[in-house]
Amino acid sequence: MLDLRVVDDADMRALGGKLAFLARAGDVIALEGGLGAGKTTLARGLLSALGLEEDAPSPSFALVQPYEPPLVTLPVAHVDLYRLDDDADVRELGLEDYLTDSVLIIEWPERLGIRLWDHSLILSIEVEADGTRSLTAQVPDAWRDRWPPK
Repeated sequence: MLDLRVVDDADMRALGGKLAFLARAGDVIALEGGLGAGKTTLARGLLSALGLEEDAPSPSFALVQPYEPPLVTLPVAHVDLYRLDDDADVRELGLEDYLTDSVLIIEWPERLGIRLWDHSLILSIEVEADGTRSLTAQVPDAWRDRWPPK
C-alpha cells in the first residue's frame, strides 16, 4: 500500500494525466471513494492526457463510456457502477472484453459483486476535513515498475 496526497481538483486531474502515460492496454484502474471524492476528475485527467479534447461526461447513466482513437491515443472504457445493485447486471456489461485492447477505469468497483482482476491498480480516495484527498494505492505486480507516478 502506498499513499498519495492530492490538494485540489487540478492536482487530481494532474494525477490522472500522469497515470495516462503509465497505462497500457489491458490495465484496470479501480477508483474507490464516496460521492465527490474525485474519481471522475481523475478519469477526466487521464482521458485529457490521452488526447480527449472535450470534458468527458460522467458515465453514471451510460454505465460504460468507451473512447477510441482518434479521440484518444489509447482506447479507454470509463465505467461507473454506482447505479447497479445486481452483479448479474455487471456481467452483462462484458467488461472483460475491454481488457484485450483498452484501459478499463472503474468507478465504484465494489459493486462488481465479483473479485477485481488480480492486475487491477486500486486507488482508494478519502476526502480529508481540510478538503484535500488522501489516496491509498493497492499496487499489483503488473504496476510495480510503474508506480508511483512521477
